[in-house]
Amino acid sequence: MFLREPSHILILLLVVILLFGAKRLPDSAKSLAKSLKIFKEEMKGEKEAEKKSKDEEGPKA
Repeated sequence: MFLREPSHILILLLVVILLFGAKRLPDSAKSLAKSLKIFKEEMKGEKEAEKKSKDEEGPKA
């Protein structure tokens, strides 16, 4: 496994900071959080729609 030691995690974080810069990381984190929130809402909506369609079908004889 790549991230076995804490030093690997620190090196990975340093590389990410160097690539994206400290100013862009918070904006990227906010965008990721918004995207995940939208995704979760859509998945919840799909589950509710699926449950509703099953309820409308009723029991099959």
